[in-house]
Amino acid sequence: MNNDRRPGGEVYDWFRRGSAMLAQGNAGAAVQLLSHALEAEPGSRAIREALARAQFEARAYQAALENFRAVALADPSDDYAQFGWGLAAARLGDFESSAEHLALAVAMRPQAKHYRAALRQTRATLKARAGGFGTVGGARQPDAEPGHGPSVDPEH
Repeated sequence: MNNDRRPGGEVYDWFRRGSAMLAQGNAGAAVQLLSHALEAEPGSRAIREALARAQFEARAYQAALENFRAVALADPSDDYAQFGWGLAAARLGDFESSAEHLALAVAMRPQAKHYRAALRQTRATLKARAGGFGTVGGARQPDAEPGHGPSVDPEH
């Protein structure tokens, strides 16, 4: 580290090392390096996305959401940024926003099973919070008839 608390090397080195640390499961160290890289190159979507991923893995969900949002706003067709925005929103308890951005990611890349799974989970959470899965403990509603309860569609 230099006297100004910046790591040695150039921005690209910080990006590469930070990305490698993230891949090795060291999200906290990756956040540090990638934050320096983003400070030096604030317009880099690649650095911002890598930082958002590291922040998400480090459980800094609000910071991750802000960076995924910045990438998605710079390029609304970036399915991964929409996906990350949706996951971070879900971790923060904003399932309405999560569903919106996960649905965009799925629409852009329908073959991505993990996108679809995340969207199903968010929609299931929204439905459960709205009372769509019945009552706790399996008690039946007084007017419910056998076989006439809400159906659970795994795709919605």
